[in-house]
Amino acid sequence: MVATPIGNLEDITLRALNILREVDVIACEDTRHTSRLLNKYEIKKRTIACHAHNELNSAQGIIKLLEEENVVAYVSDAGTPGVSDPGNRLVRAVRDAGFSVIPIPGVSALTAICSVAGFMGKSVLFEGFLSPKSGKRKTRLSELLERNEAFVIYESPFRIVKVLQTLQELAPERNILIGREMTKNFEEYIEGTTSELYEDFSSRTSIKGEFAVLVSPQEKKRRSEE
Repeated sequence: MVATPIGNLEDITLRALNILREVDVIACEDTRHTSRLLNKYEIKKRTIACHAHNELNSAQGIIKLLEEENVVAYVSDAGTPGVSDPGNRLVRAVRDAGFSVIPIPGVSALTAICSVAGFMGKSVLFEGFLSPKSGKRKTRLSELLERNEAFVIYESPFRIVKVLQTLQELAPERNILIGREMTKNFEEYIEGTTSELYEDFSSRTSIKGEFAVLVSPQEKKRRSEE
């Protein structure tokens, strides 16, 4: 299981590159997306698709490859496989078939946002993507806020304003840090209360990029920065 960059292709580890060069087959969440990384580092390998919609069926094909003594690497589109990405069912199927699964650690949006927060406690809860349904989303956010510990959610540009609106309704003074387009050309880190950031993003005429949102366990206002 090979972690790959979440944006900047230079964030790939030396070990990950060596593994991708040495394996017989690379299974990818999206072969077209992974080809950008492979082409940059002049890696020419057989690639096969293994994504959320075919993961169980693809796992059987990968197991067959392993039975034929092939070494297979799996990469998701970005970051660490199995962390809000496909990979969990593949790992379970491969391990149940008697084969070993080895992590090749590297980039993760979760650890990246935590590393620049400055308000982490001893623990953080990783929620990943919330439900697209407003009722379920609000219920879950309420539950997370009541725990009074730091938590991280991922969100798309299409729902980030709705999530911020709900957060400011439930906890207007709770401090949060938003990472947008992390490691990419237009990366941005904005800190403030849920009310401040809802006002900021709801006034933007265009919102692009993927988001990681770290919610503080403390209701403490901090200085905003970009």
